[in-house]
Amino acid sequence: MDKQAFIKQKFERNQTALRLKPSLGLGTAISKTKISGLTCESTEGTWSFITDMPEQMGGAAAGPTPGVLGRAALGSCLAMGYMLWASKMEIEINSLEVEVQTDYDDGALLDTSTAFPGYSQVRYVVHIESEASEATIAQLLDKADAHSPYLDVFSRGQNCVRQTKIITPKS
Repeated sequence: MDKQAFIKQKFERNQTALRLKPSLGLGTAISKTKISGLTCESTEGTWSFITDMPEQMGGAAAGPTPGVLGRAALGSCLAMGYMLWASKMEIEINSLEVEVQTDYDDGALLDTSTAFPGYSQVRYVVHIESEASEATIAQLLDKADAHSPYLDVFSRGQNCVRQTKIITPKS
């Protein structure tokens, strides 16, 4: 079984399971991040990774910045979504790459600018090799974009709620 046939089989199996029992698709994901200097170690389940800031910002450059991970999260979510839907729609994909571009003003982070600290614009370019028609590819991309969790996160304001738990040091 080729990769796309395997993906289609799994997609349809999960889709059927969620139609039969929608609660299977609901959950809460929890990741934890500890910091030392500006170097962070984040864990979620069995996954662990390091993020850091560059040396010119006071970091140790021990890993990618949060911005790199954010762009990678969007790019990989889009790429996976395109491949999932291409497989479901039986559109053969020879190669696919998503390039994420962002515009920012670091002055907002450092309180030297009145700009918003987030991106002023996010763009993504889909490089796709397929024998399918341009109309079919457009239909695929539109379908996948409509169901992309991280495109939604980047496009629609999310409800972010801060909770604080203060720990008093023991003397």
